[in-house]
Amino acid sequence: MTNPRIIFLGTGEIAIPSFRFLVEGGNGPLALVTQPDRPAGRRRELKPPPIKEVAVTAGIPVLQPESVKVGEALDAIEALKPDLIIVMAYGQILPRRLIEMAPLGCVNLHASLLPKYRGAACIQAAIDAGDKVTGVTLMHVVPKLDAGDVILAKETPIGDDDTAGSLHDRLAEVARDALEAGLPALLEGRAGRTNQSAIGEISHVSKLDRVDGRIDWSWPASRIERRLRAYDPWPGCFTTFDDGTGSKRLKVFPARVVGDPGTPGAVTIEEGKVRVACGEGSLQLGDVQADGSRRMPAIDWSRGWKAGAVTGLD
Repeated sequence: MTNPRIIFLGTGEIAIPSFRFLVEGGNGPLALVTQPDRPAGRRRELKPPPIKEVAVTAGIPVLQPESVKVGEALDAIEALKPDLIIVMAYGQILPRRLIEMAPLGCVNLHASLLPKYRGAACIQAAIDAGDKVTGVTLMHVVPKLDAGDVILAKETPIGDDDTAGSLHDRLAEVARDALEAGLPALLEGRAGRTNQSAIGEISHVSKLDRVDGRIDWSWPASRIERRLRAYDPWPGCFTTFDDGTGSKRLKVFPARVVGDPGTPGAVTIEEGKVRVACGEGSLQLGDVQADGSRRMPAIDWSRGWKAGAVTGLD
């Protein structure tokens, strides 16, 4: 199809390379649909989604409905007469009317190898589980979350030092490649359909909150090490300690598996390094950040204790 009428729905930064591919590749979207500007920072000033800035710079109209489920928003999108709707990291469940609006369909770029890890926290889940590979799936959208037929998937390895942040950035580029590979077939109305049940076992992951990052020191060190990388930068991992003045929260950044276990949570300082015993093995802490303080190497944090005040982490 020449001059296709494409609408892109996206909010998260992971969607920016795919959106730019359309803008720069001759298939510029009719419009970007993204979330409303939200308060951010200490002053709570309204801040637009970064993808909006890309659209504005390119001269592409931006729609920012509070919900795409309301008639006014759906009417505005339908009035553009889209041939194809492309979605990535938009942040809302789409209604059937929107899914069925474009004659060439509504497709989604999902940051996992479906049917594994349907849901919001798929990048964190892959690292947390110790997977060696993940990727992006281009799929047809259906009303049920991430359950549509697969068009194609692109893989990328997960490195031993990958965090959710580094993997997120790489998957953003993988998504762009997946869209480039699948777009010709989509525009010609011949995109494939493979039912997810024919690919593998279905699994779901829930949206994460800050409380999910509490460290359980009874876990094996290897499991905690994966969790620290999986939850960096969001939602972050934390523990608590008592420095003699009361319980305080301590954010823990990616660490290294070392040594033999002791009592889970017990802190040892040797040769300028801070080690915490786990259920199996121990972790040598890298950077930490106590409440009300800046991020710093764990050894610098330990110098702030009164002698013998901190012997363990909770």
